[in-house]
Amino acid sequence: MVGSRVLIVEDDRTLLEVLRFNLSKEGYEVLTAADGAAGLEVARSGKPDLVILDVMLPKMDGYELCRILRQETTVPIMMLTAKTEETDRVVGLEIGADDYVTKPFGMRELMARVRAMLRRAEMLREELAGARGTGAVFKAGDFEIDAARHKVWRGGVAVALTRMEFALLEFLARNQGQVFTRDRLLEKVWGYDFAGDTRTVDVHISWLRRKIEADPAHPKHIVTVRGVGYKFEA
Repeated sequence: MVGSRVLIVEDDRTLLEVLRFNLSKEGYEVLTAADGAAGLEVARSGKPDLVILDVMLPKMDGYELCRILRQETTVPIMMLTAKTEETDRVVGLEIGADDYVTKPFGMRELMARVRAMLRRAEMLREELAGARGTGAVFKAGDFEIDAARHKVWRGGVAVALTRMEFALLEFLARNQGQVFTRDRLLEKVWGYDFAGDTRTVDVHISWLRRKIEADPAHPKHIVTVRGVGYKFEA
């Protein structure tokens, strides 16, 4: 959303300035920090609408900063990483990042992801306001899902989910039995209107299963439809 405030935490001065220039050109208000400790201070004082966060930072690395931010706020977090190992990407998503971009990246793709994440955050805020007005709590089998408070119970027991895990579960549960491709989930849950990295979906599905399935290796609720995608079964 034009006018949104974006915080960039990046120690590569050249990349920082390139990102600042392109985001400002798109109409965003840009905050910057060159290390993790400064990034935490700016995030707390500046109240950004989105954080773009490098993994390898001095004073406090991106993973630790992401953990702290996720404990304090639901701000969307995009992680930048030069690492190509799959486990490094998974760690970022596991600790609460909403998405990651691997360096080197195209500026058009990054800007599209920024727009999608801000659009999705705005949609969530609107859904939350609407849910508060209607007391929108619905049941899906053994699950009780409170859209207003972003809370889930399974068999009466609270389940702690990240912001995107909740959004993914809520969407699938509201569309029980319907199969969605990974690209469709990126569009409907993450807000992407372009071909994103579908590994993001797989990772969130994996972590969601670990939290809601009795046997994550043999899921009964978040079901894989081979060659197509995923569906929810109560």
